[in-house]
Amino acid sequence: MEAGQLADYGNVNRAFLQAMLARSSMTFRDSRPVLAAILNAENQGDQVRPEQITEETFEAFMATAREAASLFDYEIRRTQHQVTKQRVYAFVNTASDPQTQLATTFNHDELAFVRRVLEAMFDKYNTPRMEVIAITDMQAVKLARPNRRESAINGGDNDPLQSQSTSDRGLKHSEVETMLISLVGGGWFEKSREGFYSLTPRALLELRPWLVGTFNDPDADENEWQRVKFCAACKDIVTVGVRCADPDCVFRIHNICEDAFWRMKRSKDCPKCSRAFKGDLHVGEKAVTSTAAYQRGRRQSGGRRSNLADEVLQQSLDEEEDET
Repeated sequence: MEAGQLADYGNVNRAFLQAMLARSSMTFRDSRPVLAAILNAENQGDQVRPEQITEETFEAFMATAREAASLFDYEIRRTQHQVTKQRVYAFVNTASDPQTQLATTFNHDELAFVRRVLEAMFDKYNTPRMEVIAITDMQAVKLARPNRRESAINGGDNDPLQSQSTSDRGLKHSEVETMLISLVGGGWFEKSREGFYSLTPRALLELRPWLVGTFNDPDADENEWQRVKFCAACKDIVTVGVRCADPDCVFRIHNICEDAFWRMKRSKDCPKCSRAFKGDLHVGEKAVTSTAAYQRGRRQSGGRRSNLADEVLQQSLDEEEDET
């Protein structure tokens, strides 16, 4: 059975599915000009304005697109943006691994760079003291060439994001900049106003099995600290949210899930360790930007970011190493 044989599947649905595939992810806001253009191309009468596209129209097109995509080893899954709270619909390839998908765009040296960036996000800059799970331009540049020391996390021969080349030559600084632009443009990374790169909702959906398999210990107790953590409310991965004050406690929750979660509780004590939950310890870039050291540096530099994030992170890493 082909997509063209689906009930009520016409040219407008085909055009919408192609637009969805080209973008890899879409929100209702994104869809309005797309759907208006598609409907106007089909209808030669009164023109449809983007603001006339309703959520009901969008959901109807998305439902048909989901059914069609399933015929081609794709799923359209829905998640919520951890910051904007917008519902995001993303294409997820159910038939190929992350390397296959990324390798259609990047060569093996570039793929190895992506691996180093993900290790930095979920390993180096993700510790019990400071869970940033993001990197800056400056930190990305430092990852341009491979570290010849043995990695603390070794994916092995079966790791889908491990470069298949025996020689990883690394990238030039200018190539790193181009790579970051490509990763943002391709819907894998997003860049914040503060200059931090993190994984998009689509990337978290697509890479979830690989992230959990690479960075978490499958034999660990459910209350043991792991590098990939999940929201206590929605169960999705947390890369932006708040955490328990106890660095060993595993309770994490998205900012956008907090209000509804606590309304169901009798008290605002951590459900894992019973410690008073203040919600002032952050997961994500705010783990850096909310610190006194970062704010003091911004004031002293006249608001320029410079290499403040790198300095604050390095100080935290040094202090954590001294404690251990």
